[in-house]
Amino acid sequence: MSVRFLYTVIAYLLAPLFCAALLWRGQRGSRRNFSERFGFGSALGEPGIWVHAVSVGEVQAAQALVHSLLQHYPKIPLVVTTLTSTGQQRARALFGDKVLVRYFPLDLPGSVRRFLDRIKPRIAVILETELWPNLYRECERRGVPLLLASARISPRSVRRYRRMAGLFRDTLSRGIVVAAQGEGDADRFRSIGSDAARTHVTGNIKFDITLPPDVAARGRQLREFHAKGHSVWVAGSTHGGEEQIVLEAHRLVRQRNADALLVLAPRHPNRFAEAAEWLTREGVRFVKHSQGIPCEARTEVLLVDTLGELLNFYAAADVAFVGGSLVPIGGHNLLEPAALGLPVLTGPNNLNSEDIARLLVERGGARIVHDAGELGQNVVELFEDAAARARLGALARACVEDNRGALNSLMKLIAPFIR
Repeated sequence: MSVRFLYTVIAYLLAPLFCAALLWRGQRGSRRNFSERFGFGSALGEPGIWVHAVSVGEVQAAQALVHSLLQHYPKIPLVVTTLTSTGQQRARALFGDKVLVRYFPLDLPGSVRRFLDRIKPRIAVILETELWPNLYRECERRGVPLLLASARISPRSVRRYRRMAGLFRDTLSRGIVVAAQGEGDADRFRSIGSDAARTHVTGNIKFDITLPPDVAARGRQLREFHAKGHSVWVAGSTHGGEEQIVLEAHRLVRQRNADALLVLAPRHPNRFAEAAEWLTREGVRFVKHSQGIPCEARTEVLLVDTLGELLNFYAAADVAFVGGSLVPIGGHNLLEPAALGLPVLTGPNNLNSEDIARLLVERGGARIVHDAGELGQNVVELFEDAAARARLGALARACVEDNRGALNSLMKLIAPFIR
């Protein structure tokens, strides 16, 4: 009995649980287009380019690539898939009707075949690390080139893949091109079966971040509306268990700066109501952004309970803390506040982007904090020292600018397949 057969049996067994979880969580986008999970739904009229970005962070990272593909190949249809409804919402907001946005199919043979029948891709570009054995095998059978763009794999993940060495070695050896973020990632991909000749180091496409031209103006408007004359710090993409640490740090900050405002932006929309209830229980004076009313002088926290606005709030702030890093999640996008020239604070758990975190810290644009005390102390120090804020922010922005170029390398790898 082959490893692939066992994998497929397990996938069939788990598919109902996955679907039930989506429906139970009440993701309206998932319900509306649920048939797309099984490969049905919208299609391209002719063979196109397919880009897959699993969720919000990857969609944001894919923005520069998608716009470059649209510019270079305006006559070729483009489809963007996501695994989550929030990722799909972000893709629609970023790309509008320029691309077809739909859900990624379950990795079941029938779902995969129906999906590829509808999309007919000339090439599939998969952002970061998405290894789907049945999908990749069907792409090989149809002669669809596969490119893993800005690919990364952590030491912890590589150990997990090695436990199923036969499955993933078979998957990666099928002519897949790997465009790894760094040398360490490339070595780890080779160790689990990728073809050395097809494994390249192109850098991290996230460094090619494109900021909206009006983001600074929108930041000023938000600050004028909510916090004129106040010190502002943002805790972005936070998780349960982490918000308690952030609030404790904010209480320390307000002991030194009684007018300081914390902008709290939970990572997942299904936690917005939970965060509001928790702030109420904690006796915190807060305003929900969705209410459309300004913060008062006594407001302690502005709760961002809307999607797609975190970048604007970073632009309105003096200091940024990026969440998912004080709890064992692996961290989130440090480059958005860095590209805006903000001093960046992050916890020690940055497995999702360890190279970015290390580089920003080494260059002096980011600081690692381990608990509420260190977080609060750093925010206070940066509030009180405008020169230090400017220096750290300039170093963070310079780090982003100096590491651009992954997009150009990716386009060079893609071009031969399109021609």
